Amino acid sequence: MQSISEMLPPPFAARLNGSSGRDFPFLTADNVGDLLVLVRTGESTFHGYVFDLPEDIADVQASLGVEIIGTWGLYQGFGMMPETEDDCIHRRFATFIEPLRNFPDTTTISTTTREAIISCIKTFTKQTMDSRLMLLMDREYALFRMVERMLCQDEICRQFRSVDDFLSTAARIMNRRKSRAGRALENHVGYLFQDANIPFDARPNVDGQPDVLIPGKAQYEDPRWPEERLYVVGIKTTCKDRWRQVLNEARRVRHKHILTVQKGISTRQLTEMRDSSVSLVVPQKLHSMFPPVDGMEVLSIRQFVDAVRRNLGI
Repeated sequence: MQSISEMLPPPFAARLNGSSGRDFPFLTADNVGDLLVLVRTGESTFHGYVFDLPEDIADVQASLGVEIIGTWGLYQGFGMMPETEDDCIHRRFATFIEPLRNFPDTTTISTTTREAIISCIKTFTKQTMDSRLMLLMDREYALFRMVERMLCQDEICRQFRSVDDFLSTAARIMNRRKSRAGRALENHVGYLFQDANIPFDARPNVDGQPDVLIPGKAQYEDPRWPEERLYVVGIKTTCKDRWRQVLNEARRVRHKHILTVQKGISTRQLTEMRDSSVSLVVPQKLHSMFPPVDGMEVLSIRQFVDAVRRNLGI
């Protein structure tokens, strides 16, 4: 005779105390109070077990952690719980970092993040560009922190030789964080532009090195290509003071764009940007954090991409 543990595999079980249906063979007065356990074996198939001994009924409920107060109870076996999107992403991240012995470059981290999200979040490619960028940045930071914790744990827990040793270590970690954030934003914006079929060159050598030049260096250097069909985009995680850098890059293009994920900019700075012929491109979710300034254009990523596509005839 099978033991209770052998009869109750972990995937799924539902406990019914009482049933209905004329063809059910245990609907008799003698079976009142018995325990019926159904264990899913397929999409629409189950194994059924009826327990009549009080000791067995108590063992089943204790083993499953289900207490039948009313007429039925439900147990979801831990071994077969459906994997959530977050669980899926974390599993892929953990697989990625397990063999690491050195910090991977930012492009590798960005690519790993994007591949995990696309694989685990089936609706990701149908979301707006603004939502996708925010999600990519958030999850990449989570992956970076996982890598950082694993690779830096020994270094930060060791006994430092001096204050200078401690400060040097802290500075190296902070500089890595700052550098990663900017490159990550560039990587993910590049992915979104490519996905929208927008041609561009990254960091071309044209009067400096603008972060993004649309449609590219060849068009910029072609005097027959109209200026109004050129776009210079500075990509800045924060642009409180750094936005002015874009003014001296690709000087042929007088109206510039700054794409940022900074959460708000002062009215004074927005006014300065407007007066310098600079437009902001900001994920839609952050727009409410920017004060209104007459004549200052703040675009969502989708609005900017749609405008570029129309202008270039894509």
